[in-house]
Amino acid sequence: MGLDLFSHVTDLTAAVVDVESVSGGERALADAVEEALRAVPHLEVVRDGNSVVARTGLGRAERVVLAGHLDTVPLNGNLPSRVEGDRLYGCGTTDMKSGVAVALRLAATVPEPTRDVTYVFYDCEEIEAERNGLRKLAVNRPDLLTGDFAVLMEPTGGLIEGGCQGTLRAEVTAEGERAHSARAWMGSNAIHSAGRILDVLRAYEPSRPMVDGLEYHEGLNAVFISGGVAGNVIPDECVVTVNYRFAPDKSVADAEEYVRGIFAGFPVKITDSAAAARPGLTHPAAAAFVAASGAGVRAKLGWTDVARFAELGVPAVNYGPGEPTLAHTRDEYVEIPLIADCERRMRTWLEGPVTVAP
Repeated sequence: MGLDLFSHVTDLTAAVVDVESVSGGERALADAVEEALRAVPHLEVVRDGNSVVARTGLGRAERVVLAGHLDTVPLNGNLPSRVEGDRLYGCGTTDMKSGVAVALRLAATVPEPTRDVTYVFYDCEEIEAERNGLRKLAVNRPDLLTGDFAVLMEPTGGLIEGGCQGTLRAEVTAEGERAHSARAWMGSNAIHSAGRILDVLRAYEPSRPMVDGLEYHEGLNAVFISGGVAGNVIPDECVVTVNYRFAPDKSVADAEEYVRGIFAGFPVKITDSAAAARPGLTHPAAAAFVAASGAGVRAKLGWTDVARFAELGVPAVNYGPGEPTLAHTRDEYVEIPLIADCERRMRTWLEGPVTVAP
């Protein structure tokens, strides 16, 4: 079934939700999105795998990027979508098919935006980074992501969320010496020694730095622990996996140095990291978006693909109608009035005074 981009944004959201698109299985939805966008005469459309990019080419002074991922987490008995009161329920309603529907509506119904617009609908956001469609575009076709400003339509409850936190995972190892458990005094129990790692975590006081006027809240937590050899052996190693969520006033190198310092005396192995992104709200295009939309602003507590835009030198924010705390839940839903409100605010921004490139 095709997508009617001129239908009411709530109906369009439901139609997008009802095309199953669990990560790795986005082809049917990508096909429907491509078909619908190719029927819009003012757009140039490019397909890259299961990512679809549509662009205006009006010679405006600025180009902005509106991006959203097509995939969802695995289903949990929550398709097809259903309406109950002012809520639309279903897998992906909040994360982030309501945002995708808003972008699709704008792509079709704003033929002469005040800024040239690139609409990006990409795959595999919810799984490992190497499969992320936006990452692939950044590597293979960075020209398609060029812009002065970007809006990632992740769920934000209708607020503008600036930048994003960085994330780092590290394995912190407590070492010991093996012995028979009947003669424990002849060894050194690494699991017991790991208590000192947990003491560090319990004593941790989160930093709450202000970055470009927004307050972030860092976090340092144990997310996994492993140790033990056998039921009668004193273990010689215990590994605590720690996740550090850091504010955008730190680089990845800064975050690594901090983690190694706070766990001084223990071997630390960094296993994964992703850079934070500054809010970027001081950029004129971002300031114009905030002013035109009239939406409130807060820091993004978590990592999103705005960091990929930041790496390309494009300031970006998160803004979408979904409620982030409902993402990935069985009873996921989106407030219907927030979808229409998001569309209205975005339309006000895109249909403002025109500026033409010299």
